[in-house]
Amino acid sequence: MTKVQKVETAHKAGIRRENEAKILAAAESVFAEKGFKGASVGLIAERAGVPKPNVYYYFGAKIDLYRRVVEDVCSIWLRAADLFDETEDPKTAVKMYVSSKMDLARMRPHGSRLWAIEMASGAPFIQDYLRDTVKPWLESREAVLKRWISEGKLAPIESRYLFFMIWATTQHYADFEAQIIAMNDGSPLSNEQFDKAKETVIKLVVASLNLEPDTES
Repeated sequence: MTKVQKVETAHKAGIRRENEAKILAAAESVFAEKGFKGASVGLIAERAGVPKPNVYYYFGAKIDLYRRVVEDVCSIWLRAADLFDETEDPKTAVKMYVSSKMDLARMRPHGSRLWAIEMASGAPFIQDYLRDTVKPWLESREAVLKRWISEGKLAPIESRYLFFMIWATTQHYADFEAQIIAMNDGSPLSNEQFDKAKETVIKLVVASLNLEPDTES
């Protein structure tokens, strides 16, 4: 391959990545607003600013795009707990996981709402993903917590229900934003209010695990 051909190939790859990112972002918001049945490829293309055929070219059928978006959202959540494998300090791992989940609710609210819609509908499109990816991930995180409990680093708790609680609490800030706005005199949480909410959630989770809180918190 000549130098010119390499440049052209790199340029095309860059355009593809850019278009795919636009389509994924648009699809995330449209699916969250309309659901799978209500969303149209035409609306996704319009919001992404690309021709409709491009959506099919990059992602195939609408169901393939939907699954890609839902799985992308979840994969980011799963990576938020990578620190469980990188530290032997439960407090650091739990605090960073909760903090990351809160930040993702703030930065990717459409993704969180889309996940909530899929779950509330009985997860009709991603049962295999839940079984083959999410459940093994959860079991691996449970194993780490159970080891820390056996080592006396954590209070004896049911690890699975701890994760359920963290998911419900952190994702609440995206999934129930309308309720939060109504309770906040008609305004979304300011950055200062959200930071306080995140601090409160972290403190409550840490306290429930008998982990010594930060003196500066």
